[in-house]
Amino acid sequence: MSENRRIRKVITARPTTEGAGVHLNRVIGFGDPELTDPFLLLDDFRSDTPEHYRKGFPWHPHRGIETITYVLAGEVEHGDSTGNSGVISAGDVQWMTAGSGIMHQEMPAGDPQGRMYGFQLWANLPASHKMMDPRYQGITAAEIPEVTDAGGNKVKVICGEVDGVRGPVQDIVTDPAYLDVTIPPGGTFTRLTPAGHTVFAYVIDGRGAFCQQQDPYSYELEGANYFDMARDPLIGNRHLVLFEDGEQVAARAEGEGMRFLLISGKPIREPVAWYGPIVMNTRQELQTAFEELQAGTFIKSKG
Repeated sequence: MSENRRIRKVITARPTTEGAGVHLNRVIGFGDPELTDPFLLLDDFRSDTPEHYRKGFPWHPHRGIETITYVLAGEVEHGDSTGNSGVISAGDVQWMTAGSGIMHQEMPAGDPQGRMYGFQLWANLPASHKMMDPRYQGITAAEIPEVTDAGGNKVKVICGEVDGVRGPVQDIVTDPAYLDVTIPPGGTFTRLTPAGHTVFAYVIDGRGAFCQQQDPYSYELEGANYFDMARDPLIGNRHLVLFEDGEQVAARAEGEGMRFLLISGKPIREPVAWYGPIVMNTRQELQTAFEELQAGTFIKSKG
């Protein structure tokens, strides 16, 4: 029998504002990047208020990372310095490798009910790939397979493999998995995870327990909050569960069920020099990137 990963930390998403005034909830990105290596940032931009998102993210640069955008409702219009443009609609994913540098914009628009729901994850690139040519993997909802297991759990496989079914996103250097998991009421779910990989679950609907762990555990949020899993082991919407190393993740849904993003990747374990949308390995590389932005020499590949 495989050993469950234990919970290392439970993190609550925190409200913040980005872009031209987009209100969102940041899940990771405030603390030590080593904690979630190779992942740097996770933003939850679910909103029912158009005034909170319609100004979007006008033209801005990226270098040294990958940005992964997953839309549940509404749409995001995008364009970039290589001439790519398009719209990401409900259920679609855009996996953008910024590599050596790209300028792009992302402008959200709600659905007829005014809903704009989605997530953006940043994944770091190792030094050997930071200056690779930029690329996109644009995936439509119809291209993302959904696996239903014997327990009635539904798993959308964006990246990685479930029961022999591989997701459409391929050839990513940090060997990630990105799954959208829905567990029915009272159901249980388990997944084997690669040893040494960073693994976390981000709950986006319902409540449940992870890894049968009920001992008291705290999470850090400005040093002022305490999450007592002995009193209430159930974890709900806008909470992230970061796991220790181990062989598998287990989850149990309560009430009306639970839905969460299950994400994993191979740590890079390299120095991180990070300022805004640019992530390099040294302060000198970071300074060079911003000097190139000012000089107009930032873009290395024309696509």
